[in-house]
Amino acid sequence: MKKWGVVLGFALIFSLVSFASSAQGVWKSLTEVSYKISEDQFGELYVPVFSENIKKLEGKEVEADGYIIPFEGMFKPEHIILSSLPLAECFFCGSGGPETVMEVMLTNPIKYTSKRVKVRGKLTLNTKDPEKLMYILKEARLILE
Repeated sequence: MKKWGVVLGFALIFSLVSFASSAQGVWKSLTEVSYKISEDQFGELYVPVFSENIKKLEGKEVEADGYIIPFEGMFKPEHIILSSLPLAECFFCGSGGPETVMEVMLTNPIKYTSKRVKVRGKLTLNTKDPEKLMYILKEARLILE
């Protein structure tokens, strides 16, 4: 009987670890990015170089969970910035890298919350427009608040 308790305990731990890693959705794959230095009419800039794993995700529907980051001093309910890290640790606050945030274009507006949310949409990779983030989720829907 004691042996089964240990087995069930390990199964529970494995389930919790699996749930925690799946809760991150696509973020782990999105870290496989490097950068090359390029130039435009304004000067030098870093251009993302996506791994083959990331390229395979382009145009596919993916899930990402994280925190809504207000930008430009306001919240736009149909166009949000999602961070895999809480606000105090996000890319714009200096802690995470650019691979930890994505633009999300929602089909239905949502209300701002400081709680973790989960969205699902089609992933677009951006290497051309320096005014946008390198990851953009289009036609996205809120699936967990």
